[in-house]
Order: sequence, then structure tokens, then C-alpha cells
Amino acid sequence: MTDPFASDGRKAPPKPFTVTDGVRKVRSFVLRQGRFTEAQQRAFDALWPRYGLDYAGAPRDFDAAFGRKARRILEIGFGNGEAFRYSAQRDPDRDHIGIEVHAPGVGRLLNALGDDGAGNAKLYHHDAVEVLENEVADAALDEIRIYFPDPWHKKRHNKRRLVNPEFAALLVRKLAADGRLHLATDWQDYAEQMWDVLDATPGIANRAGLRGSVPRPDWRPQTHFETRGQKLGHGVWDLLYDRC
Repeated sequence: MTDPFASDGRKAPPKPFTVTDGVRKVRSFVLRQGRFTEAQQRAFDALWPRYGLDYAGAPRDFDAAFGRKARRILEIGFGNGEAFRYSAQRDPDRDHIGIEVHAPGVGRLLNALGDDGAGNAKLYHHDAVEVLENEVADAALDEIRIYFPDPWHKKRHNKRRLVNPEFAALLVRKLAADGRLHLATDWQDYAEQMWDVLDATPGIANRAGLRGSVPRPDWRPQTHFETRGQKLGHGVWDLLYDRC
């Protein structure tokens, strides 16, 4: 297959992991890459060496990657990077790690981080499960954020949803003893599934009580996904879980 991002000898952006080991896992994403602009291509060429983390499948020394020792926030599926950028700007004392499989969003955030001169941000263009399993040490993260994951709203596609018991257990392992898990969704059915899974997951407790949610915290900006959902009449649910 011809790579849609590589032409005229230009370097293509790093590609996310694809399962080819004979036992095909159900993925929580489909690579609908959209239009990859020249500016985003330039961002990969110029800024990936500064902000990118190439997946190596081995434990990562994040102190060395960031050049300091600090608490770390991981955002899974940062989309266009709006919330990630906002947090990196407002919370310079913590290091921010983002994971996204869609190249245009990665390119857009690379440009934004370059404009900001951010020194506390690193990005993966890779599958989040693989990164968590193989590159992030247990108890290494102060906070994990998952904002508006794909709801896979058709019933036959619900099995593709990211939040499931196995994934929840993996998240708990990666959180520090006083860590926090923050999820947001504008699909009530997905919020219900998140409660079903997370309220039953050992090692975390819902800050708002069983099947509870909280008002949008000030560290999460109102994203375009949220605005779109509200225009469609959807509610928005923020779920906060503390490591216990």
C-alpha cells in the first residue's frame, strides 16, 4: 500500500503499532488519518526529534527523556492536543506524556508545542496499550487522562471500547500510590460502561462515590469534542478515580 504521508522523498511520520502476531487483538481505534498538511509534515521533520518518543518496546527512562525528575501526567488519545497543550502550559512542574495514533493530530500538537517552547512535553505516535505495557514502569504516573475516547456507539462495536476490565487493571498498575485517573465522555452509555468497569476495579476509588461524576475540573478545558456533543444534546461526564 502506498503511504499517503510520504511523497517526493519526504520522511513519513512514525507509524503506530499494528497487531500481526497471528492472534488479532480487537483495537480501540481505526486509522482515519484525515488530511495531513504540509505544516504538519514539517512539524514531524523538525520537531519530532525534540518532542517525539519513538516506541522501542522496552522500559523508558523518563527522567533521562525529560532531563529532570518530576511527576508525570499521561494523556491517552489526545486528539488535536487542545487539552494536552492547555495542561502543559498551566502545570509546568509536572511532565506531560501524550499518546495518539492519528498523525494529523500529532503534527498539530508538535507545532503548538514548538510555538510554546514547551520543555515538559513528550509525545508517542503509537498504540496506548503497547506503550503502557512495555515502556511505562509500574507506579510511574501521577495521573492518567482519557478524554472523550471513541464511544463506538453501535452495539456490535462496543467491544472496541478502550475502557474494559483488562485495560483498567493495566491503568491501576501504572499509577503511583497517590495517583489519579480522570476520564471524560459525552456518551451516557459509555459513562455507564466506565462505571461498570472502574467501580469494580480493585485499587481505585470513585471520588464522587459509586456511579458518580464531578463537574468539569479547571485543569480540563472545554474541548471541541465536548462542545460538539453538547450541541447534539449530549451530557458530559467527568469521572475521577483515586489510587487506593
